[in-house]
Order: sequence, then C-alpha cells, then structure tokens
Amino acid sequence: MVQAVLYHGEPNGASLTVLAALAECGLAIPCKPIDLLTGARHVLPGIAEPIALDLGIEGEGPVLVVDGEAMTESVFLAQYLDEMAGGCGLQPSDPYARWDMLMWCRQITERLSPAAALLGNLAHSQGVIAAIPAGAFAALMASIVSDDLRTRWQTLHDGAIDAGQVADSQAKVDQAVQRCEDKLADGREWLMGGFSIADLVTCSWLGGMEQVRPEAFASAPLTRAWLARVAARPCFLAARAMASTSEPSRTWAPGPEINRWG
Repeated sequence: MVQAVLYHGEPNGASLTVLAALAECGLAIPCKPIDLLTGARHVLPGIAEPIALDLGIEGEGPVLVVDGEAMTESVFLAQYLDEMAGGCGLQPSDPYARWDMLMWCRQITERLSPAAALLGNLAHSQGVIAAIPAGAFAALMASIVSDDLRTRWQTLHDGAIDAGQVADSQAKVDQAVQRCEDKLADGREWLMGGFSIADLVTCSWLGGMEQVRPEAFASAPLTRAWLARVAARPCFLAARAMASTSEPSRTWAPGPEINRWG
C-alpha cells in the first residue's frame, strides 16, 4: 500500500495548484499544512536527503512524499495525481492538446510565477521575513540547499530589491493577463478548451495579482470572468477551505528564480 503525504503552504500559488488538483482527483492523500515563512519545507520529517526538497525551481512550493520519496513542482505533481487517480480529466488525451497544455504551463511557471511571487512578497510578506530574528534566520538559511532560493530569501530579508526586477515582474503579470484574454477571446470557458492543469496553475498564480496589480486586469473582462469561474469550481473551493488565514491570496513565500532570459 502506497504511503503518501502532501506538505503544503496556504492555498495560494503552487500550493493552491496541487491542493485543487488533489480535490479534483478525489484522492484520499493526507495533507499537512506547514508554515513556509519559517522554512518548515526544508526540514520535513523522514527526508534523509535534504536536496530532495530543493531539486525543483519552484521555490517554496508543496512537497508530496510517497513511500519516502519527496516530489516537487506543482505542474508535475498535478500530473502525477491525475494519473494516480486513473485520469480524472486534468490532462487532454490528445497528444497535441497535451503538448499545448504543457507549453502553456511552462510559460506560466517560468514567466508568471516568479513575477507573481516577487510582487506578492513585496506587497504582503517582506515585513514578516525581515522581522525574523538573526539567529532564527541564520538557521533557516542553513537549512536551504538551493543557492538560488537562499539568495531570494536573503534579498527579501535585507530589503535589497532590484527596481528593474520589479518593473519586469509587473510587465510579466500584464503579459500573462493579456495572454489569457487572447486565449479566451473565442468564447471558450476554459483556457485549453476543457478544464485542465492549465486553469489550475494559471489561476493559482494570477488570482492573487488582482489586488497587487489591478491595472493589469482593468481591460480584461474575459480574464476576470474566467478567474471567477475557476475560483467557484468545487476543487478550488475545497482547496481554499483548507486555509488557516482569512485571505490566503495574500500569503506569499519566496518563489521561483526570476527568468534571466526574458
């Protein structure tokens, strides 16, 4: 019998993607919330090789442990859950359609998610990170294997924010909204035709930007309506119900590295 547990943060960003996928698939996998802003993700029980938690580029994303093996990356985890459930419809069966969905997801995880994480942290979490006492912060840094992720923590702690990265992140959020608006312009209900991982991952990162970067959504009625449809879906309602805060979309932890290649 497979032994599995999902460690996750508040239902926002990558954690929301996987919690919603789990609910959509109907799998009975135990979920354990952890405080990502204390570095809890890097000291999970039973993980003998800490680097297993840092192999991904997603930053402080959820971790699925199956028979002692740690797995990361929200899109891959959503695929794993869909296939573990025998195929609940989160991935198109047509090979081209599946490729198209994964290419969309790659755009989201490589361009939107680093931008959203940076802007979300600056808007809501930087003060919390900056207030971590020196000793506790040093211990947190020592627990993180990834040099890139450690640097993002340090940058937020020190307040050494690159104005150029902020402007770049704002532009990438704007671009993501426009991509959604263009995709939805033919009247489709969901981004790839049928509801899929593309809707999960895009809404999980973009939804929280409505309050951080509202100007990006001012002329995007189709995207706003689509976000509302996704948020009203039972799997998203179930994921949001697992929050320990009243506004989980305001809870951000250091995310993926900013894409250096544009």
